[in-house]
Amino acid sequence: MLDSIETDKIGGLRDKALISLMLFTFARIGAAVAMNVDDVYQNGRRYWVRLHEKNGRHHEMPLNHHAEEAMIAYLDGGNLWGQNGTPLFRSLDRRRNLSENRMQTEYARWMVKRRSRAAGLGTTICNHTMRATGITAFLMAGGTLEKAQQMAAHASSKTTNLYNRTSDAVTLDEVERILI
Repeated sequence: MLDSIETDKIGGLRDKALISLMLFTFARIGAAVAMNVDDVYQNGRRYWVRLHEKNGRHHEMPLNHHAEEAMIAYLDGGNLWGQNGTPLFRSLDRRRNLSENRMQTEYARWMVKRRSRAAGLGTTICNHTMRATGITAFLMAGGTLEKAQQMAAHASSKTTNLYNRTSDAVTLDEVERILI
């Protein structure tokens, strides 16, 4: 889906940055759209994000290099650097330029579905799919459930495990166990 997003216009840069953020940080869609420009900041050589979680909590973590690349392209393309205290993810005006208004959560959900459809993935993809895909990829690459829980800002590992899709795939080895 990320590769299918054209980034020659600001809407594509924004959408790619938002989807990348959700995929690579396991961010809730509400936490992502609640971010301000200064919630993306440099810490050493890498960029970090401050996510505005439920109950007024903040969750900070570094950006994966893919998400960092998409975020920098969006901030550059939208001339957003230094606009501290203003919405990071903004709606588009009638001319398809960034407005000053924060992107609404419902519109962000709709955007994920629209981008999924455009990528040929159908309409079953949603914002939770981004979290599940990120968590599953992390676990399949050897990450621990405890770290995934911390990254997803879940209070319980049981909640994190709901997003774990590693057991969904049927492997050839499993199929070959059928002896008749």
